[in-house]
Formats: sequence, C-alpha cells, structure tokens
Amino acid sequence: MEALHPDVSEVVLSEQDIKDIVARMGKEITADYKDKNPLVVAVLKGAVVFTADIMRAIDCPIAIDFMAVSSYGDGVKSSGVVRIVKDLDTKIEGRDVLIVEDILDSGLTLSYLIRMLEARGAKSVNVAAFLVKDVAGKKPAVHPHYVGSHVPDEFIVGYGLDYAERYRNLPYIGILKPEVYS
Repeated sequence: MEALHPDVSEVVLSEQDIKDIVARMGKEITADYKDKNPLVVAVLKGAVVFTADIMRAIDCPIAIDFMAVSSYGDGVKSSGVVRIVKDLDTKIEGRDVLIVEDILDSGLTLSYLIRMLEARGAKSVNVAAFLVKDVAGKKPAVHPHYVGSHVPDEFIVGYGLDYAERYRNLPYIGILKPEVYS
C-alpha cells in the first residue's frame, strides 16, 4: 500500500488499480484501432501521465500530439470558458483522433474540443477518459468511448491530476482534504 500523502483523505484507486485499468483500456483501444493509425491527442497537463501509460498499452501504430486548454483558471470549478493554450502541431484532416483526458467532470471543455477537431476535418473523434466524475443530478456533456473508472464528486488528485500544480506525482488517485483548497 502506498504511503498516504498528509493532504489526501483516502485513496480511491491504488497504483495496481491504475495499472489494471490502463491494461484493460489499452486492449480495448488496440482492438478498435488496429488498422487505423490514430492520432492520440493528450490534453495537457493532467493527462500526460495517463497518456504515457496508455500509449505503451496500445499495441498498434499510433501518432501523438498535445493540446493544452484552460477552463479552470486558478479556481476549483470550471469557468466554462475554454482557452487553447497550446494547439496541435499535426494536421488532422482525414485522421482518426483519440483524445486522451485525465478526468471528465462537466464535459464542457471536451465537448468544445470535439466540435473543434471535427470542424478541422478529423475522420473520427473519440475520447478515452481515465476518470469520469459522478456528479449527482448532472450528466456530462460528453460520453467517452473509453472509460477507466468512475470516481465520486470530490476533489481528486494524483496520477497527473493536481491542485495548484501539486500532487500530480502521487502514484495513486486520492481525495484531497477540503481544508487544503477551501
């Protein structure tokens, strides 16, 4: 068992849980894209750890590129305004695109990205979300084709997910104690 960071109240997914999820998702993606050479688009910064793991678990040719978008600012809730901080370097016309995302909350940012990539002529756009946050009474604007796990409506950190650029390097997914961010 991993040593619990003092700012984390509990572990939601252990390091082994994460490895098992990545292996399962890698098999699913491999089966669906075996003859397609997709462009894997990592949404920075949170998805970088998951992207590094999932691309090694995909057993077919892939290309990779990165986008950085911002919809949070410095807060803990999405502002709803999407800013592209770093755009793709790769042309996507006629390409099968797989967006790799760390956590799906409202889905508003992903919904915007999907529409934008489709407008640029992508052949297909699917989403692989490592986590989907279960928010009572709300359905996300996007339904990912691949889902790693569902997590409670708490402030989740670790495995690339942060609060104020901290906790990304935790090897597990944990719930951040409210007193840290309130």
